[in-house]
Amino acid sequence: MVSVVDLEAVSVRRGTSILLDKVNFSVEEGERWVIIGPNGAGKTTLLSLLSAQSFPSEGKVNLLGETMGAVDVFELRPRIGVSSSAIAHRIPHAEAVRDVIVSASYAVMGRWRETYDEMDFERAGQLMALFNVSHLADRTFGTLSEGERKRVEIARALMTDPELLLLDEPGDGLDLAGREHLVGTLSVLCQNEDAPAMVLVTHHIEEIPPGITHAMLLEHGRVSASGPIEQVLTDENLTATFGLPLVIRRDDDGRWTAKADPLG
Repeated sequence: MVSVVDLEAVSVRRGTSILLDKVNFSVEEGERWVIIGPNGAGKTTLLSLLSAQSFPSEGKVNLLGETMGAVDVFELRPRIGVSSSAIAHRIPHAEAVRDVIVSASYAVMGRWRETYDEMDFERAGQLMALFNVSHLADRTFGTLSEGERKRVEIARALMTDPELLLLDEPGDGLDLAGREHLVGTLSVLCQNEDAPAMVLVTHHIEEIPPGITHAMLLEHGRVSASGPIEQVLTDENLTATFGLPLVIRRDDDGRWTAKADPLG
């Protein structure tokens, strides 16, 4: 089986700063990963590599069976769905939700003179139903709540039926209700056998949806723990990663919580 993602001893340097340091990371088909770490850990840099937006300083990056540096990234990128704040800021606020989603077929922000067929609109309709935004189809993106925007952004990321889905802090900026709606939606997606391999980046383990299978902890550009989620999200590992005594719990419904250890 060809790995969806395979990073071998990958390092990224910017001047004298080491953003990633000899990172090994592999994602197989059907796996759902979460990457957790404090600010400055290298999460955004790693996601830039996984989305074929940047290249490593050292090491090898294989994405969807292709090696970065030996493939046309403009052919590779459409096979990767990405939802991030950087992309969201480029969506025209006056664009209708239906068009925000369907325009991903041409990898453009805002419809212009492209021609879409019935299958494109059917696909967009299915995704709007999946993320419970069908009733917003004719609303403009700028009138949506933050939670509604997040769901539209993820629907757009799935429009091209990607083989890899990258979600960069999808819960950022959401209130409690918005976060819970989003976690529920992502949980449905995680447990859908037809959904692509997924990598979710977050600061908060409370935002991890049930259905995530694996976790990786990043600290100062290095992998401090990686593997099945139950083995990685432990008191010892999270305490070491965040530099604070933590107590980690997993509820019966599959949700995770982290609290400072009062005895630490």
